[in-house]
Amino acid sequence: MKKITAIMLLVFGLMLVASAAFAAEAASSPDTAKMSFYASVALASAIGIGIAALGTGIGMGMGIGRAVEGIARNPEASGKIMTTMIVGLALIESLAIYTLVVVLILLYAKPFGF
Repeated sequence: MKKITAIMLLVFGLMLVASAAFAAEAASSPDTAKMSFYASVALASAIGIGIAALGTGIGMGMGIGRAVEGIARNPEASGKIMTTMIVGLALIESLAIYTLVVVLILLYAKPFGF
């Protein structure tokens, strides 16, 4: 079942990429090029922050779950486990913040002078 789902997602992704590649037209004016650039940046930013949020959410959930399991098995070590968990969660959250910084730079920077 997982293999079929992975194949379907791959095919769907290839269809999206292929349709965008074949539908591309030459820019007729500088305004069209500007809008195309900003539309691409907006789409890439949305996808990037979505993947980052998904990954960090899954990572945090797994980390907290394993920490709770560790505390349940050995309650005397709860202090060390909690400290390590908090540091790990801070590092995981920093990845999402780095992605947010990159997205904001992409959205508000003007690399080509538009």
